[in-house]
Amino acid sequence: MISNPTLCALQFAYEGHSFEENFATLSSLVSQTPDRGIVLAPELCLSGYSYDRMNEAAAFSRNMLPKLAKLSHSKTLGLTLIERKESCFFNTFHLFCDGHLVYTQAKAKLFALGDEMRYFHAGSPEDIRIVQIEGIKIAVLICFELRFPALWERIKGADVILVPAYWGKQRKDHFETLSSALAIADQSYVVCANSSDDSMAASSGIITPFGEAYRDDRKSVITHAFDRHEIQTMRRYLNIGLA
Repeated sequence: MISNPTLCALQFAYEGHSFEENFATLSSLVSQTPDRGIVLAPELCLSGYSYDRMNEAAAFSRNMLPKLAKLSHSKTLGLTLIERKESCFFNTFHLFCDGHLVYTQAKAKLFALGDEMRYFHAGSPEDIRIVQIEGIKIAVLICFELRFPALWERIKGADVILVPAYWGKQRKDHFETLSSALAIADQSYVVCANSSDDSMAASSGIITPFGEAYRDDRKSVITHAFDRHEIQTMRRYLNIGLA
């Protein structure tokens, strides 16, 4: 069991770059994070929303799985990838730990304004759940899923909630408000990793169970220590049934 790993949110621009360039950027940033850290990358950070190259993006993502597993040596790494199953494409979160793929979860709430419903098949909300990784209870909400309070209820009791995102600049305040509210409501750490492309909100960072937000739009790696005692204190202090 890891008692106090470092929570790490990555933030970088990747639209208009080749898949290979994006993987190189991801690799460089992951190498800057500490051992035993929990590292989150932005939504579809290798390919972006490559609607005109879905087969190519899915094949590239599949081929990168061994390299992503290798990047997770001595740490935990999460990101979403374009995945093809038979004739359907999914936006699937992959969680790697110590060189192994340990969990996947397809995005269940697709963003209509981004045409996701035209190109992706939705996962099931029933698959959104808490998983335990090295003694820490982790849950995932992918971008637009952050807007659904019913999903917050499904993951109450998580120690850390990961939110990989490709969230637009016009709704920057929404992203910050909702992620902070989720941390307060679920009395958990929330780690948000968003794109820093010009049209995106950035606002990546870590929010504590007390609602303290550590965000920095200028940084590519934002870190904050996980403290289990802080979760326990908050849940005892304001007991909503999670203590």
